[in-house]
Amino acid sequence: MDQNLKVPNHKTLGAVQKICDLIDPYEDLIKSESIFLDAMKEITQWHINQSEFYNKLAASQQFNVEMIKTLDDCLLIPHLWAHFFKSNEILSVNKEDVVLHLTSSGTTGQKSQIFFDNWTIKSAQRMVDWIFAKYDWVNPAQSCNYVLFSYETQSSSKLGTAYTDNFLCKYAPVNEVFYALKLNGSGGHEFDCYGTIEALKKFSQQGLPVRLFGFPSFFYFVLERMKNLDLAPLKLHPDSLVFLGGGWKGNAEKQIEKNQFYSLVEEMLGIPNERLRDGFGSVEHCIPYVECSQHEFHIPTWSRVFIRDVETLKPLGFDQKGFLHFISPYITSMPAHSVIMGDLASLHRSQSCKCGLKTPFFRLHGRAGISKNKSCALAASELLKGLAS
Repeated sequence: MDQNLKVPNHKTLGAVQKICDLIDPYEDLIKSESIFLDAMKEITQWHINQSEFYNKLAASQQFNVEMIKTLDDCLLIPHLWAHFFKSNEILSVNKEDVVLHLTSSGTTGQKSQIFFDNWTIKSAQRMVDWIFAKYDWVNPAQSCNYVLFSYETQSSSKLGTAYTDNFLCKYAPVNEVFYALKLNGSGGHEFDCYGTIEALKKFSQQGLPVRLFGFPSFFYFVLERMKNLDLAPLKLHPDSLVFLGGGWKGNAEKQIEKNQFYSLVEEMLGIPNERLRDGFGSVEHCIPYVECSQHEFHIPTWSRVFIRDVETLKPLGFDQKGFLHFISPYITSMPAHSVIMGDLASLHRSQSCKCGLKTPFFRLHGRAGISKNKSCALAASELLKGLAS
């Protein structure tokens, strides 16, 4: 990890540097709140100065950074919706400063176009480093086999999920990698279910730990096919690790409860429950949210989370469901420091989780449905009526 990483302008982004240099991912958020607020003021002013679009947005809302005195004041920061980036390319740095361009893995046509300068992408990567170290998942002495339930890549690939999963292979030496979503020679990908089963059989016989990363839907389809074929359960090395992310995409109707999914993994592959984790994030907001041992998404020290009412966008308290709103000062490349997602979630106190981490956590409750004839709020409101508690 890069301990010498520096913000683009230390004079104007000194607090951003300080908050992003904090190594403990789950330190009590109260301890870092003062630095966090200073950093949010700095990064908001940065985007006002650097982005003509964001400057006009702030002016239209008569916003200035001196309004930020408490965490709740961060709700005043002009926000953007995650889907805004599907049809707009907004930069706060010069194009020559862009070192990486990623797209979302959306299946509905338009994909978010997200650009990273050196500070932004490496800052986000350091966060993953520190979280993996926190959970003792960094093992440079133990070679692993990898099954990636993501897109086999070409050098020109810009898919965010593929980039992330390949990045995660650095925490333990690679013996062999198998991609479940293979290039088909026509510019697309095909799911190789039987090939994945054979790879798992081979890796089981080799006896090395296996790390399985990527989309949960395709992983589930492999386990389901193994069950349907009455294949004998495999016994993977106990240090194997499952770390999922990216959601179920176009297979939401086949999604099963997480505890049911994890039980199936334990049954068919023999990986202990504590080494089965999910991750939540997006190219629009690259802060890593990683499940704890109790499978809750705790908020890392580099971000904060609000829940917004789906009709009024007013902030909600703990244990209430609404739009998931992320704020973080880490991103200098684009004004995505205050982003409202299309996901519905609820926020919960740290004491409600038995894992011992000191930060609050959020739970996901699905995505808000959007059609051409419905607003986000209306569609989400209808969905909320059917949500189980």
